[in-house]
Amino acid sequence: MKTNIILIGGGGHCRSLIDVIEAEGSFTIAGIIDQKERIGEKVLGYEIIGCDEDLEKIFNDIKHAIVAVGQVKSPDIRINIWERIKKIGFKTPTIVSPRAYVSKHAKIGIATVIMHDALVNANAIVGDNCIINSKALIEHDSQIANNCHISTGAIVNGGTIICEGTFFGSNAVAKESITIAAKSFIKAGSLVK
Repeated sequence: MKTNIILIGGGGHCRSLIDVIEAEGSFTIAGIIDQKERIGEKVLGYEIIGCDEDLEKIFNDIKHAIVAVGQVKSPDIRINIWERIKKIGFKTPTIVSPRAYVSKHAKIGIATVIMHDALVNANAIVGDNCIINSKALIEHDSQIANNCHISTGAIVNGGTIICEGTFFGSNAVAKESITIAAKSFIKAGSLVK
Protein backbone atom coordinates (compact mmCIF):
# COMPACT_ATOMS: atom_id res chain seq x y z
CA MET A 1 0.00 0.00 0.00
CA LYS A 2 1.30 3.43 -0.95
CA THR A 3 1.94 6.11 1.67
CA ASN A 4 0.10 9.43 1.43
CA ILE A 5 2.26 12.52 1.04
CA ILE A 6 1.59 16.22 0.65
CA LEU A 7 3.69 18.60 -1.43
CA ILE A 8 4.46 22.05 -0.04
CA GLY A 9 4.47 24.51 -2.96
CA GLY A 10 2.53 24.38 -6.21
CA GLY A 11 4.84 25.92 -8.83
CA GLY A 12 7.21 24.62 -11.48
CA HIS A 13 9.36 22.48 -9.18
CA CYS A 14 6.15 20.90 -7.85
CA ARG A 15 5.18 19.82 -11.37
CA SER A 16 8.57 18.17 -11.91
CA LEU A 17 8.40 16.57 -8.47
CA ILE A 18 4.93 15.15 -9.19
CA ASP A 19 6.36 13.41 -12.24
CA VAL A 20 9.19 11.88 -10.19
CA ILE A 21 6.85 10.77 -7.38
CA GLU A 22 4.45 9.15 -9.85
CA ALA A 23 7.32 7.32 -11.56
CA GLU A 24 8.90 6.25 -8.25
CA GLY A 25 5.65 4.70 -7.06
CA SER A 26 5.99 4.63 -3.25
CA PHE A 27 3.67 7.55 -2.49
CA THR A 28 0.16 8.73 -3.25
CA ILE A 29 -0.01 12.51 -3.56
CA ALA A 30 -2.83 13.48 -1.21
CA GLY A 31 -2.69 17.15 -2.10
CA ILE A 32 -0.64 20.30 -2.38
CA ILE A 33 -0.15 23.20 0.03
CA ASP A 34 0.19 26.67 -1.52
CA GLN A 35 -1.15 30.19 -1.07
CA LYS A 36 -4.65 30.54 0.38
CA GLU A 37 -6.08 32.12 -2.79
CA ARG A 38 -5.06 29.03 -4.82
CA ILE A 39 -6.99 26.51 -2.68
CA GLY A 40 -9.18 24.40 -4.98
CA GLU A 41 -6.93 24.82 -8.03
CA LYS A 42 -5.23 21.75 -9.46
CA VAL A 43 -1.61 21.11 -10.41
CA LEU A 44 -1.32 18.22 -12.90
CA GLY A 45 -4.58 16.86 -11.52
CA TYR A 46 -3.69 17.19 -7.80
CA GLU A 47 -5.73 19.62 -5.73
CA ILE A 48 -4.31 22.44 -3.66
CA ILE A 49 -5.94 21.44 -0.38
CA GLY A 50 -4.69 24.11 1.97
CA CYS A 51 -2.17 26.78 2.89
CA ASP A 52 0.62 26.99 5.47
CA GLU A 53 -1.79 27.67 8.32
CA ASP A 54 -3.54 24.34 7.62
CA LEU A 55 -0.43 22.16 8.09
CA GLU A 56 -1.06 21.20 11.72
CA LYS A 57 -4.62 20.12 10.89
CA ILE A 58 -3.49 18.16 7.82
CA PHE A 59 -0.87 16.38 9.96
CA ASN A 60 -3.71 14.65 11.83
CA ASP A 61 -4.35 12.58 8.68
CA ILE A 62 -1.16 12.74 6.59
CA LYS A 63 2.26 12.12 8.14
CA HIS A 64 4.60 12.60 5.15
CA ALA A 65 5.47 15.88 3.39
CA ILE A 66 8.12 17.13 0.99
CA VAL A 67 9.22 20.65 0.09
CA ALA A 68 8.09 21.26 -3.50
CA VAL A 69 9.36 24.83 -3.76
CA GLY A 70 12.37 25.33 -6.00
CA GLN A 71 15.50 27.28 -5.14
CA VAL A 72 17.24 29.92 -7.23
CA LYS A 73 18.21 33.15 -5.51
CA SER A 74 18.11 31.95 -1.91
CA PRO A 75 17.58 28.68 -0.03
CA ASP A 76 15.71 30.47 2.78
CA ILE A 77 12.14 29.63 1.72
CA ARG A 78 12.97 25.93 1.32
CA ILE A 79 14.81 25.90 4.66
CA ASN A 80 11.94 27.65 6.48
CA ILE A 81 9.34 25.25 5.06
CA TRP A 82 11.46 22.20 5.88
CA GLU A 83 12.09 23.39 9.46
CA ARG A 84 8.37 24.03 9.93
CA ILE A 85 7.19 20.66 8.66
CA LYS A 86 9.83 18.85 10.74
CA LYS A 87 8.72 20.77 13.85
CA ILE A 88 5.09 19.74 13.23
CA GLY A 89 6.28 16.13 13.00
CA PHE A 90 5.99 15.31 9.30
CA LYS A 91 8.33 12.65 7.96
CA THR A 92 10.33 14.03 5.05
CA PRO A 93 11.41 11.16 2.81
CA THR A 94 14.18 11.02 0.26
CA ILE A 95 12.73 10.61 -3.22
CA VAL A 96 14.82 9.17 -6.05
CA SER A 97 13.57 8.92 -9.61
CA PRO A 98 13.73 5.40 -11.01
CA ARG A 99 15.48 6.99 -13.99
CA ALA A 100 18.30 8.33 -11.77
CA TYR A 101 21.39 6.38 -10.78
CA VAL A 102 22.60 6.59 -7.20
CA SER A 103 25.62 4.44 -6.37
CA LYS A 104 25.12 2.01 -3.51
CA HIS A 105 28.32 3.59 -2.14
CA ALA A 106 26.81 7.11 -2.07
CA LYS A 107 24.92 8.65 0.84
CA ILE A 108 21.77 10.74 0.34
CA GLY A 109 20.20 12.78 3.16
CA ILE A 110 16.54 13.07 4.14
CA ALA A 111 14.07 15.29 2.27
CA THR A 112 16.36 15.30 -0.78
CA VAL A 113 15.00 14.74 -4.26
CA ILE A 114 17.05 13.13 -7.04
CA MET A 115 15.33 13.98 -10.32
CA HIS A 116 15.18 12.11 -13.64
CA ASP A 117 18.48 11.06 -15.25
CA ALA A 118 20.68 12.46 -12.45
CA LEU A 119 23.76 10.47 -11.49
CA VAL A 120 25.30 10.34 -8.01
CA ASN A 121 28.54 8.39 -8.12
CA ALA A 122 30.47 6.28 -5.61
CA ASN A 123 31.41 7.81 -2.25
CA ALA A 124 29.50 11.02 -2.97
CA ILE A 125 27.53 12.56 -0.09
CA VAL A 126 24.40 14.64 -0.64
CA GLY A 127 22.93 16.37 2.42
CA ASP A 128 19.37 16.99 3.57
CA ASN A 129 16.68 19.00 1.77
CA CYS A 130 18.61 19.18 -1.52
CA ILE A 131 17.49 19.16 -5.13
CA ILE A 132 19.67 17.18 -7.51
CA ASN A 133 17.94 18.20 -10.70
CA SER A 134 17.47 16.42 -14.02
CA LYS A 135 20.67 15.19 -15.69
CA ALA A 136 22.95 16.58 -12.95
CA LEU A 137 26.18 14.66 -12.32
CA ILE A 138 27.61 14.40 -8.81
CA GLU A 139 30.95 12.66 -9.22
CA HIS A 140 32.87 10.39 -6.84
CA ASP A 141 33.94 11.74 -3.45
CA SER A 142 31.97 14.99 -3.84
CA GLN A 143 30.11 16.48 -0.89
CA ILE A 144 26.93 18.49 -1.30
CA ALA A 145 25.88 20.08 2.01
CA ASN A 146 22.30 20.59 3.21
CA ASN A 147 19.84 22.85 1.38
CA CYS A 148 21.65 22.98 -1.97
CA HIS A 149 20.17 22.96 -5.46
CA ILE A 150 22.31 21.36 -8.15
CA SER A 151 20.55 22.42 -11.35
CA THR A 152 19.79 20.68 -14.62
CA GLY A 153 22.79 19.34 -16.47
CA ALA A 154 25.29 20.59 -13.86
CA ILE A 155 28.56 18.73 -13.38
CA VAL A 156 30.17 18.51 -9.95
CA ASN A 157 33.52 16.83 -10.53
CA GLY A 158 35.23 14.42 -8.14
CA GLY A 159 36.21 15.58 -4.67
CA THR A 160 34.34 18.89 -4.90
CA ILE A 161 32.75 20.27 -1.73
CA ILE A 162 29.68 22.47 -2.11
CA CYS A 163 28.79 24.16 1.17
CA GLU A 164 25.32 24.72 2.60
CA GLY A 165 22.59 26.61 0.79
CA THR A 166 24.37 26.91 -2.56
CA PHE A 167 22.60 27.24 -5.89
CA PHE A 168 24.67 25.62 -8.65
CA GLY A 169 23.25 26.67 -12.03
CA SER A 170 22.28 24.68 -15.10
CA ASN A 171 25.23 23.34 -17.11
CA ALA A 172 27.72 24.81 -14.62
CA VAL A 173 30.88 22.76 -14.12
CA ALA A 174 32.97 22.56 -10.94
CA LYS A 175 36.63 21.66 -11.37
CA GLU A 176 37.63 18.65 -9.30
CA SER A 177 38.56 18.96 -5.61
CA ILE A 178 37.50 22.56 -5.04
CA THR A 179 35.37 24.03 -2.24
CA ILE A 180 32.44 26.34 -2.98
CA ALA A 181 31.43 28.62 -0.09
CA ALA A 182 28.06 28.47 1.66
CA LYS A 183 25.11 30.22 -0.02
CA SER A 184 27.06 30.72 -3.24
CA PHE A 185 25.15 31.49 -6.42
CA ILE A 186 26.83 29.82 -9.38
CA LYS A 187 25.45 31.11 -12.67
CA ALA A 188 24.27 28.79 -15.43
CA GLY A 189 27.07 27.71 -17.73
CA SER A 190 29.87 28.76 -15.35
CA LEU A 191 33.20 27.00 -15.01
CA VAL A 192 34.11 27.08 -11.32
CA LYS A 193 37.83 26.75 -10.64
